Amino acid sequence: MSSSDFKFLHTMMRVMDLQKSINFYTKFFKMTLIRKRDYPGGKFTLAFLGYGPEDSNTVLELTHNWDQKNDYNKGDAWGHIAIGVKDIYNLCASLESNGVDIIRQPGPMKHGTTVIAFIKDPDNYSIELIQK
Repeated sequence: MSSSDFKFLHTMMRVMDLQKSINFYTKFFKMTLIRKRDYPGGKFTLAFLGYGPEDSNTVLELTHNWDQKNDYNKGDAWGHIAIGVKDIYNLCASLESNGVDIIRQPGPMKHGTTVIAFIKDPDNYSIELIQK
């Protein structure tokens, strides 16, 4: 097998309020809701968001388990997802004015020159923003 036999398809995150998370990623990061489906037998819903069709793009899968009552434990192994952005300073200012938690203001990364910032999504997952 070669690397062309593989494709990175998606990253999955469990969320408490699916519509709130869909709104967050579509409003602030201009992702498109590609597909959404309820699975009544399993009591969960899957929503796939991204920047293009799944056959040619890696996407974000949001999973909502209908009976989940408590926030998920994020664990200490989880890191973050990363999104490339054109104007990190203006985006962070806009996010902050909309009540989004900026946990690391934009600026050059330590020991480097790449401009990054970190924010939290509605379920407290970390998102790294990288100036492109």
